[in-house]
Amino acid sequence: MKTTDPDPVSRAEAFRPFTSPGQGHWAHVSPADWADSGWQQRNRITNMAGLTGKIRLTSREEGGVLLSSTKLAMGITPYFFNLVDPDDPHCPIRQQVIPKTDEVHYVEGDMADPCGEDKSMPVPGLVHRYPDRVLFLVTDRCASYCRYCTRSRVVSGAGEQDLEIDFEAAFAYLEQHTEIRDVLLSGGDPLLFSDKKLQTILRRLRAIPHIEFIRIGSRVPIFLPQRITPQFCEMLREFHPLWMSVHVNHPKELTIEVRDALGRLADAGVPLGNQSVLLRGVNDDPEVMKVLVQKLLRCRVRPYYLYQADLIQGTSHLRVPVRRGLEIIENLRGHTTGYGVPQYVIDGPGGGGKIPVNPEYVVARLPDRLILRNYKGEMYEYPDESLAERPLPSYNTEVLAPSMG
Repeated sequence: MKTTDPDPVSRAEAFRPFTSPGQGHWAHVSPADWADSGWQQRNRITNMAGLTGKIRLTSREEGGVLLSSTKLAMGITPYFFNLVDPDDPHCPIRQQVIPKTDEVHYVEGDMADPCGEDKSMPVPGLVHRYPDRVLFLVTDRCASYCRYCTRSRVVSGAGEQDLEIDFEAAFAYLEQHTEIRDVLLSGGDPLLFSDKKLQTILRRLRAIPHIEFIRIGSRVPIFLPQRITPQFCEMLREFHPLWMSVHVNHPKELTIEVRDALGRLADAGVPLGNQSVLLRGVNDDPEVMKVLVQKLLRCRVRPYYLYQADLIQGTSHLRVPVRRGLEIIENLRGHTTGYGVPQYVIDGPGGGGKIPVNPEYVVARLPDRLILRNYKGEMYEYPDESLAERPLPSYNTEVLAPSMG
């Protein structure tokens, strides 16, 4: 007898508690091995044989797995794989890490390098687009591979393009460009490096006087929470102010293990922000997103960005209309704490940088007042001085305009 699916609110609420996926298919492994990040990496699922007996694949998934060695490799840690529902093709975790044949279908507007990073690399591995900050791509490998990866052209070793990195040239560039005060380490995933190797990179950056702020972008705390050891967190204390951006798309990803790993980072003084990508069938539901942001705050992680999915080749099946993203933000604003409302952004295709996109709360601009709408749809007037009577101060727009070079 077919049962009626629960309503969206009930489905979302089911993911509110912190639970553990356990060892699942790897129950025979010793607890010591299971808790070892090296074991997790060595035993990743990377091919059809690794999936056999663990999941019932659809024909689109079977084809996608076979094709993954030609575009973006499949790689899933045993820990994260245990979050996949083996019988539900619509599982929000499964959508993110199991390849589909859709990935070889390109549509108009798809791009290999949607953020225009390659043209903004003064030296291999270093992207300098904004005036005072750079993106430092330090590796092309990840603990697991997201099927919507913005850098699928260069990560995993399966694509046609290799990520070229010249560490010494990058450090020399940073030393010479005193306008740079902010460095974001990304890739790939920097936390796949050993403590010692990452420490060496961070020390080189900290030795440059004008670099004030270091950030690390990582999904390792989510894919591989075993990597976030007390020793690793203690090492990071040397480099404050050091921030970390993690990447969680669905509340099911926030397990007991992930909560505890994020707690260790927070206890070590690392401020945490989250970047989600709006994905069809994963988080394009206001109630799911509300549970996600509230659960992130319970992990001491500030929801930072909600990204409109980039125009990556072969990912149109995962993209959501912008209007849906705006609806989600409207359903967060006023309905949960302001700390839980991320900034919805679109990366300007081809290298335009992050462009904020917001619901329209200013209904009208009159000479002496604004007509505003609140989250309930109620209208309010705010008195404002006439610009004709008292002009705003002028600014040097050439100085303020972001560099696209």
